[in-house]
Amino acid sequence: MRTPHVVVVMGVAGTGKTTIGPLLAARLGVPYAEGDDFHPEANIAKMSAGTPLDDDDRWPWLDAIGAWAHDRAGRGGVVSCSALKRSYRDRLRAAAPDVVFVHLSGDRELIADRMAHRQGHFMPTALLDSQFATLQPLGADEAGVAVSVAGGPEEIADRAARALDDLPDAPR
Repeated sequence: MRTPHVVVVMGVAGTGKTTIGPLLAARLGVPYAEGDDFHPEANIAKMSAGTPLDDDDRWPWLDAIGAWAHDRAGRGGVVSCSALKRSYRDRLRAAAPDVVFVHLSGDRELIADRMAHRQGHFMPTALLDSQFATLQPLGADEAGVAVSVAGGPEEIADRAARALDDLPDAPR
């Protein structure tokens, strides 16, 4: 039997992490955790005001996600987290060394259009450019896959699940 991975669904705001994450978790038969739920209130207030987070804001958030991922090792799980910089992914791997990433990727126009049509989210479209400026795509030495956000949520989740099937089994 395959040991399930602990997967971080990553990407800039508006790529569908919160939509694709639960769909992917269902396909993998593992629990899902919403990365935004790990943010302290101060971070949410800052982003809601249109102010990008700095690294000092992100470290406790990343540590909380890393702790969740560590606790899921050997049992699998999916968590959403922008994980835009290599240093953020390194921080997550420090807590959960076997985590793998699904980078939801797409062009700025598509993502901006999706952000403009979503309701009830604290991240304003105005911060999208700072997200793209910060993004460091997965390196060749990082465990993970890039998945296009073109198409509908079910199609994207299916693509992500198939891409993860091509990765080696998670360690037991």
